[in-house]
Amino acid sequence: DSLVKENTDLRNSLVSNFDTPDTTAKLITDSIPYDTLGHVRKYLWRAAKVVSNTATLQNNYLTIERGSNQGIKRDMGVISSTGIVGTVVDVSANYAVVMSLLHRQSRVSARMKKGGETGIVQWDGESPFFVTMVNVPKSAEVAKGDTVVTSQYSYLFPQGIMVGTVAAIVEDKSSNFYTMKLKPATNFYSVEYVTVAENMLKDEQKKLEEASKKNQ
Repeated sequence: DSLVKENTDLRNSLVSNFDTPDTTAKLITDSIPYDTLGHVRKYLWRAAKVVSNTATLQNNYLTIERGSNQGIKRDMGVISSTGIVGTVVDVSANYAVVMSLLHRQSRVSARMKKGGETGIVQWDGESPFFVTMVNVPKSAEVAKGDTVVTSQYSYLFPQGIMVGTVAAIVEDKSSNFYTMKLKPATNFYSVEYVTVAENMLKDEQKKLEEASKKNQ
């Protein structure tokens, strides 16, 4: 699909896919610079066609027509043209299985676009038209219609990808945190093409964080 390819090429050229390293004590020139200013590519995008998809089960999956031969690996984020779709959980040579956002084990770090407060988006296994956001403190100002996007704390997705909009705020006076119903940005009944995001710096970050925990 020419439009999908065009969108993928555009995503790969965005400056937001790159990080600017501190070069004050840089000894080795990075092998994947964006330009002469030393911007380093963080995310690489690959378009893929959806060949199988469920949305009515307790745990839903999609299958995409790209696999290890095309650079797809486990733990890559997957988005549609309108928002996040899920996470790659299994890969063969030419196909990959994606755990949908509509999966009871799905957890996505997200934030309120307006105020920046972070929380977790998950699914309760009920309606495929709504997901749930939890752990947003009640000190935040939230309202129906507010936009929720991916946070800066995710390994899988760049910050700012659409997750959904607030459809309802669940009243729970016993908690200091909001529980909100979100309308997903992606229509899981009609998704045909997706884009897979590879965080090229993920392994470095995770390795450092795990080493730090061991040293504590």
